[in-house]
Amino acid sequence: MGLTEEDFLWIGTSGQIEESLIPMAGLSLQTISAGPIVGVSLPIKIMNALKLTWSLGKANTIIRRFRPNVLFMTGGYVNVPVAIVARLRRIPALIYLPDIEPGLAIRRLSQLAGLVAATAGASRRFFPEGKVVVTGYPVRGELRQALSMDKATALGMFELKSGRSTVLVTGGSRGARSINRALMGNLPELLESYQIIHLSGTLDWPEVQANADKLADKHKAYYRPYPFLNETMGAALRSADIAVARAGASALGEFPAFALPSILVPYPHAWRYQKVNADFLAAEGAAMTLADEQLNEELLPTLNRLLSERERLAEMSKAARRLNVPDAEDRLADVVYGLAQRGTK
Repeated sequence: MGLTEEDFLWIGTSGQIEESLIPMAGLSLQTISAGPIVGVSLPIKIMNALKLTWSLGKANTIIRRFRPNVLFMTGGYVNVPVAIVARLRRIPALIYLPDIEPGLAIRRLSQLAGLVAATAGASRRFFPEGKVVVTGYPVRGELRQALSMDKATALGMFELKSGRSTVLVTGGSRGARSINRALMGNLPELLESYQIIHLSGTLDWPEVQANADKLADKHKAYYRPYPFLNETMGAALRSADIAVARAGASALGEFPAFALPSILVPYPHAWRYQKVNADFLAAEGAAMTLADEQLNEELLPTLNRLLSERERLAEMSKAARRLNVPDAEDRLADVVYGLAQRGTK
């Protein structure tokens, strides 16, 4: 397509993580003020509504200067003033829905977008006919590179060996406290039979690290805790026989990419999108679900049962692989480029 970093502009929210990440990726960044107006107190709702209204002017200035051919959105309130300005300026817009069910922001934004790109066809029921194009979930290239890695090599990167089932436990970059504590509560028993790569997230890392220090040496040999992984995340996915995780959107793309069966624990204190994601993967045969309140009692017996049923685990792996869309990034890029070409005519 002949595009360079200068052809892209990221519009984000002031004070958020993109202020450091986007420049690191070599892209230009502009920020506007935004915040939720649903699920918050009345004073915050009023303040954020004023922020969004004020941001219309700044969004208009940014778009007038950059003159984009297409607007690509991924949801969130920061998109609202930008999408309104794009609509008024007749700039074609696409919104990508990574989860199965859209939240309120994406539902509203979809009315300002020409198309909705979706991870799976199950999302079609939430939008008018013809609005959705299924692209799959765009898995990062550095993760997909690990697919060509021999499993023994991947295990070796964590100083683990073949011969024991490997469990990947992750709650995302910030972590999932209930998953972390359920794992720690069952850790000695689990490590009698399995080896575990545990990504605790940053919030619980001191507690996880202190607990790891108390383990017997025979158990430490099979336990690899980290606050998070960057370069070796693909190797962790390649190493695992099963994952225990929340059911965020990445579970819809990364676990299928690695044909990885999963035990999914939807976060109970947020919009139901994680439950819908988990139910979708379970219905497809690629995962099973546990409620957050069941974790302490059910984590150990559930892992024991699944890891002892090799045929069932193999079927779950096949089901996950069927959901993989290996060229999802290209499909999504083609849709964006197609709309951009339309915008130049």
